[in-house]
Amino acid sequence: MLQALGLGPSEEAVYTALLARPTASASDLALQTGLGESESDRILLDLVARGLVAVATEAATGTSDSTGCDTGLRSAHYRLTPPSVALAPLLVEQRNALHLAETAFSKLTEQYRQTAAQTAGGVVEVVVGVEQVAHRFRQLQLGAQRELLVFLVGAPIAVSREDTDISEKSALDRGVGFRVVAAKDYLDSHEVVRDVRAAVMAGLELRLVDTLPLKMVVADRERAMVPLDMTDSGGEPSAIVVHTSGLLTALVHLFEKEWAQARPMFTTTRRVREEPATEQQPTAEELEVLALLLVGISDRRAASQLGLSVRTVERRVRHLMDLAGVESRLQLGWHASRAGWL
Repeated sequence: MLQALGLGPSEEAVYTALLARPTASASDLALQTGLGESESDRILLDLVARGLVAVATEAATGTSDSTGCDTGLRSAHYRLTPPSVALAPLLVEQRNALHLAETAFSKLTEQYRQTAAQTAGGVVEVVVGVEQVAHRFRQLQLGAQRELLVFLVGAPIAVSREDTDISEKSALDRGVGFRVVAAKDYLDSHEVVRDVRAAVMAGLELRLVDTLPLKMVVADRERAMVPLDMTDSGGEPSAIVVHTSGLLTALVHLFEKEWAQARPMFTTTRRVREEPATEQQPTAEELEVLALLLVGISDRRAASQLGLSVRTVERRVRHLMDLAGVESRLQLGWHASRAGWL
């Protein structure tokens, strides 16, 4: 365990052996650790030089040679310097070295990112790995000043919904225009429907389509991010960041085409929140059901997404039809539009 502080295996063996004894000689420690006495002696002298061990007693008698190494020194007894005093500087040294390594890592990573961004004429930057993809996604959303265009498809892979919600809220708070086209399969749970409704109430514009060709986010029509096939990166999530170019223009046109063909959802949800609740007005829960049905979601799937039974969904639809005074769901959609329910 002390190798992280710069002690080798043999040094650690001698140190820990001495830890269990008040004092010991080199020969004592050699017997306990299985090392040779000369090696044990050498290690002890090195530990003394490093301040980890102190000489406790030396032999009272002995003969000295011209180098000062005598039998008295070899028969000396040693004790540990208190670890709290001796090991603390080593820990600080290792911690500082780690900090320097982290700083160097950050600089190298940023240098690589800048170099990669200049490849292909500065048009495309390849990003590989969960953390890198999530980082670039946050940069795009948090750096947007005017507009964000987003395609949402399926379950998140590299960027969690929590991170998406935080970046989304930050953009809306800054007054950034936020338009989203979502595939039906994105609305896979009651929680997602609630989050989407809250975002729309905060100013996000949302439309739904049956399918989308890809996930995408476009920031200020200057940068876009599109995921790559995971098989191209050894199974790691990866993406490309597209800078101003004809390719970026094509992605923006793709978004606008899908937006024009998509079906609005919760387009005026603020009115639902602000209108007083009366017997002649549908409840918020009924409007959630209605909004899902109007974009083509079946009763069974709406029930699953809202955490309800199919019978409850049907009962809420029946009550909406009674409020509207209509006999069919087609008439209900027409009345909901005329009455400003959605």
